[in-house]
Amino acid sequence: MSVESILLFVLAAVAVVVLVRWVANRTGLPAAALLSIIGVGYALLPGLEVVLAPDIILAFVLPPLLYSAALDSSLLAIRRNLRTVVSLSVLLVFLNALIIGIGFQWFVAGATLATGIAVGAAVAPPDPVAALAVGRKVGLPPRVLTLIQGEGLLNDATALTILSVAVAAATGGGFSAPSALGQFLIAAAGGVAAGALVAYGVRLLTRPLGGDPLMANAVSLATPFGAYLLGEKVHVSGVLAVVVAGLIVGHHRPRSASGASRLQTSAVWRLADFLLEGFVFLLIGQQLPEVVRGLAQYDPATIVIAVTITVSVVLLLRPVWLVLTQSLPRSLHTWLGGQTVDDDRAGTDKTRAAPPHERVSQRLTGRDVIALSWSGTRGVISLAAISTLPLVTANGAPFPNRDLLRFCTFVVVLVTLVGQGLTFAPLVRALGLRADEVDQARLRNEARSAAVEAAMARLDELAAQPHDDVKTHAIETMRGQLRGQLTHHQDRRNQLSSTDLVHVPTSPRHEAALYVRREVIDAQREELLQWRDAGRLPDEGLRVLERELDHEEGLPPTRPSR
Repeated sequence: MSVESILLFVLAAVAVVVLVRWVANRTGLPAAALLSIIGVGYALLPGLEVVLAPDIILAFVLPPLLYSAALDSSLLAIRRNLRTVVSLSVLLVFLNALIIGIGFQWFVAGATLATGIAVGAAVAPPDPVAALAVGRKVGLPPRVLTLIQGEGLLNDATALTILSVAVAAATGGGFSAPSALGQFLIAAAGGVAAGALVAYGVRLLTRPLGGDPLMANAVSLATPFGAYLLGEKVHVSGVLAVVVAGLIVGHHRPRSASGASRLQTSAVWRLADFLLEGFVFLLIGQQLPEVVRGLAQYDPATIVIAVTITVSVVLLLRPVWLVLTQSLPRSLHTWLGGQTVDDDRAGTDKTRAAPPHERVSQRLTGRDVIALSWSGTRGVISLAAISTLPLVTANGAPFPNRDLLRFCTFVVVLVTLVGQGLTFAPLVRALGLRADEVDQARLRNEARSAAVEAAMARLDELAAQPHDDVKTHAIETMRGQLRGQLTHHQDRRNQLSSTDLVHVPTSPRHEAALYVRREVIDAQREELLQWRDAGRLPDEGLRVLERELDHEEGLPPTRPSR
């Protein structure tokens, strides 16, 4: 295959990813499902066939995707829902693997418990990319999004650890429940420690480099690979190390990084996510021919039974588990997975937390359970995991049912990614499950007001210090600007104070200010271009001034302040 052919394939793939994103933005359909369908269609045509190499996926694709997701997650929100997240990302993954393993041992000819647990571990972890994309677009409540995201961050480490234990047993290493549990605990604890160590190192580097966005961005891009490599080198969970590092770095980033560094890093990670996710989902469907080729040796009945067991457990166990855990007695539910909220304060001050003795558990609602049940789409981690199965066992015999296990995994990925992915948004809309936009707008407005008041208090401190007339003028100018902002926020608070609001109201004054600001900036930019075209301003000077206008243009929001 020539370099030109590979380049043409990559450019065509980028074009497809961009086109699908454009279609998804206008139709509301999930891009992940559309790309997978296109990949299946491409697989049926003659042309270049690309095989997903598991080592490449695990070492080069998964770490940046997980790290980026962790950066955008809320460490505090995950901690508040930690028991629920753990019940989904650890206990449910264990149950998936065990039940599928038992089903294979009983009903699939030639299968053992170890091989069944291997495929069960591979298909157990949901890939939240498609569900989160749809959930954010349709306005799922923050807690449901946090659970989907938190589960997706932590379940990969559980699944890969179970898979390694099952493969060791299937290839002749023997199986011991205490040994397997010990191996899992060591891998998990070591992964957390490795991630925390990397995060600490990144924080030390970020402080001296925080003023240079390029260097800070280079450190950010290298972090997930460093965390994964450290975890794998010390034989613990590299995936968990990446997630922990991302959560800690993301939590401390507002204090440790400069504004310019955060803007550039966020832009780079958004682009990396867009391209990596697009290529991955496109290549998932393209794996069909390579997976199907190995099925000739199996009886059709065996294939049907194996696929039925795998798909049925994946689709049915999740809602059953959610219903059971939410039906537990209140005290046991709180211990296993309840979130605590303030009953007495639920309708008043939601920015303050009640003391622990005033808290009661808050269970998921029925609509939450249905949405979470249908959010378990599988993706590239399942295909990468099952592809790591060895070709032969310790005595040189072929790994039992390897091609059948790969096919079952592929079917589960397609069924969940396409079936659940395409129907998730209509389901959420039918449930009427939406975040309270007005309540969130009130909270953000209160935070803005508090920030402005803190700024005015700092001005008072500066005014009390010895200073000259120039600084006095600067302080008073800034004070006037802050008073204007505070007046706007107070007006917004009065506008949002109505309890019967369903949607966040718009502000004609704010819309007019945005319109005027855009028109003024456009006029300035056009004048600078005329200077450049007339030879009065060099391109280097244009780029400097244009960058100033670009930053100024990004300051006001594109829609009314909420």
